[in-house]
Amino acid sequence: MKTPCADIAFAKMQDIHSDFNQGVYEMSDSCMEMYDELSNLISQDNAIKSFSVLEILKKYSSNISVFDMMDFSSQVIKENRYVQENYRKDSEKSYIESFLLRIKDISNDNNSYTHDIDKKSFSEAIEILRLHYKTGIRESKPKVLLIFEISSIYTTFILEEPIHPVGTPFPGALKVEEKNGAFLCPVKDANIDTPNAVCNICLAEQLDF
Repeated sequence: MKTPCADIAFAKMQDIHSDFNQGVYEMSDSCMEMYDELSNLISQDNAIKSFSVLEILKKYSSNISVFDMMDFSSQVIKENRYVQENYRKDSEKSYIESFLLRIKDISNDNNSYTHDIDKKSFSEAIEILRLHYKTGIRESKPKVLLIFEISSIYTTFILEEPIHPVGTPFPGALKVEEKNGAFLCPVKDANIDTPNAVCNICLAEQLDF
């Protein structure tokens, strides 16, 4: 037989569970809203301006808190426990620099970008990131995924650089390189069969080795 205290405790647990789920959906909706705003730029007749995309990225990056960044760092450390030990620290550093620190760069980026963004490649990238979000939400917190995706869009379409910076090390003493104006990555083709991988929006080409 339930006591009044037990009833209150059970009701409180239901409230907490409901609040938690609501919080997840709110963050989820925030991410999807960003996709919708970016897609709206694609649907317009005029060209996609880089400064318009940056404005949207700034808006959503401002919603990422210190706690979200801590969650991101924790996930990177957790996932890298499977990486070979002599490369683990480099791998963790690579993810922090390629994604987490980019959020700060976006907030502080006051450059006047004027280049147009190709609609076809941008549209394909948004669809890939939508899929990345939908499949990743079961394993990652929404804001962690948001960090990955905001940073990927910023690096690819605003900076026009590879998602992993030139010099990023990979196992086998291989690195992301730049030769004759082209960016070359040693693991580009490794993700070609993973349709939701952010690597698929990266402008780097496969490095021959």
